[in-house]
Amino acid sequence: MGAVTSPSPLRPGAPTHIRLTVTDVPRAQAFWTDVCGFETAVGGPPQDDDGTVAEALQGGVVMAGRGVRIGLRPVDAERAGDRFDPFRVGLDHLSLAVDTHAELEQAAAFFDEVGVPHGPVRTAMGASYLAFFDPDGIAIELTGPSS
Repeated sequence: MGAVTSPSPLRPGAPTHIRLTVTDVPRAQAFWTDVCGFETAVGGPPQDDDGTVAEALQGGVVMAGRGVRIGLRPVDAERAGDRFDPFRVGLDHLSLAVDTHAELEQAAAFFDEVGVPHGPVRTAMGASYLAFFDPDGIAIELTGPSS
């Protein structure tokens, strides 16, 4: 990219969706439903699909949460043994908002109960955070108020 000499016309808002590549779509779908409280918005192409939805889904599904959708697509077969690495170019982590600090503490207790790996609730930069990991090791974070 060269030097930018004019102001950008873009004014994007919050993300509308994020797509994650996973090693096992049904396992990831269960995680996002059972652990994160999302619902399946699109479980596959409709019967009358002309191929447009199937192409967009790429063999995956779309999960819907509060104001955001998470697309889950299968990894290519030759990379099936791959794991998430936040130190490679690309995604470091995904952060989802919660309304209260108490929700972070409740989530940590729930993660302990169901065996989801997670870190402690931490407070920095005016907010509190709880990092946890999906079955592929993808780093996810809940972010809420510091008190």
